[in-house]
Amino acid sequence: MEQETPRRVSLAEARQARIGRPAAAEAYQAARLRFELAEAIRTRREELGWSQRQLADRAGMTQPGVARFEAGGTTPTLPLLERLADALGLTLTVSLGPPRRRTA
Repeated sequence: MEQETPRRVSLAEARQARIGRPAAAEAYQAARLRFELAEAIRTRREELGWSQRQLADRAGMTQPGVARFEAGGTTPTLPLLERLADALGLTLTVSLGPPRRRTA
């Protein structure tokens, strides 16, 4: 009996298959949120011309902590986000709304 060779799938197809699973979709959304928060903080820090060390000093953090945050490697707490926002001269606003429509 001859065995069938598995069909190769593209990276996009594999991602799409995984993202359809509830646990994977939830993890993807959490990572997306961490990335968006990190990007907003990094962008503002760079607008001010500050180093990660300068932001860390103003926010009561360590430079490695800021680096981890900016890399999206941590799930921040609201108090941490408030400290970062305050240090950067921003206001933290949290809102709830209907779920976003997923795009392909």
